Parts: sequence; structure tokens; C-alpha cells
Amino acid sequence: MASAPSSAAGTRRRMPTAIKILVAGGFGAGKTTLVGAVSETEPLRTEEVLTDRGVGVDDIEGVETKRTTTVAMDFGRITFGDEFVLYLFGTPGQERFWFMWDEVALGALGAVVLADTRRLADCFPAIDYFERRGTPFIVAVNCFEGAQRYEADEVKQALQIGPGIPVLLCDARRKESSKEVLITLVQHAMKMRAAR
Repeated sequence: MASAPSSAAGTRRRMPTAIKILVAGGFGAGKTTLVGAVSETEPLRTEEVLTDRGVGVDDIEGVETKRTTTVAMDFGRITFGDEFVLYLFGTPGQERFWFMWDEVALGALGAVVLADTRRLADCFPAIDYFERRGTPFIVAVNCFEGAQRYEADEVKQALQIGPGIPVLLCDARRKESSKEVLITLVQHAMKMRAAR
């Protein structure tokens, strides 16, 4: 008879709780960057080079220097202590790939809607999607270099989202900033679940 795995102290080691998190938002908002910044494993990326086939289909105004795009999803993982493992799923931003969102969203605890103030309206579809599904979400404003800066309250007012939805500023390139976004989301989602 096989015995249960144990630690050196002779007690059972508890497996961390797996939590699925979505990272959504408009085209070029920094979703792939955020997943890559925090993932403790080499992130899975499904990026393809932008070609002339996207001309007239993909709106690149404000992100003209973007050369690649996510065509399925990004995937990464981050562990918080011995308690939680967050599995991060970055969704594609262009409308032509939205059909995948229903499958990717199954079983998610919550979502980060990454916003770019240069193209703020691009995050409305993600906000609408999560509101319709009843999925807890937060808005993280990715502060791009050279973009006009706004306070979180200004962005919240512009997006017309409810008072209970956290909005915070971040730099998706920086691990600590992106971790703070994820922690804020998990705390918000747990609070929402407890209130149900």
C-alpha cells in the first residue's frame, strides 16, 4: 500500500490552489507584456507578425510601431507562496479573434482589463463582456511612455464603471507592478464571491 506524500516534518503537503485569471483588453494594450513580465515559466505565446492582410481590418492608430499580434492566447504561471498558483490567459485584442473568449473564460476566477489611455475605447468590449458574464474584473491602466497620464479616478469616470470595481495604474513591463495588479484582482474576486 502506497503512503501519502509527506514533508520532512511528517505532515501532508497541501497542494496550492489553482486559479485561472484572464488578461483582456484592446489591441496593443500590453497583455502579452504583462503575462511575460510575471510568469515564472517561459510564457506560451501565439504571436504572429502583422501583415498587409490586416490592413483595413485591424486598427493600429496609436500603436503604429506594433509588429506582432496574439492570434490565440498567451499563457503563463505565477506562484504566490505555498497557497496559490495563478494560471494567466491573455486573450487576443482584435475583434476578429473574440470568438475564442467564451472558451478561454470558462472557469476563470476573474479578469484584468488592461487599458491604454491612447485607445481607451478599445477596452469597452472586454468590460462589457465581463459585466454580461458576471465575471469579477478590475481595470489596470498600462502607463505607456509618451502617453498622456490620467489619474485612476479619471479613467474610472471615462469608462463609466461601477464604484466597486478597482482601477489602478500599472507598468505591464515591470514584474512588481504586474504582480500588484494580479493581487488586486484576486482580492477583488474573492470579495465578490464572498458577497454572493
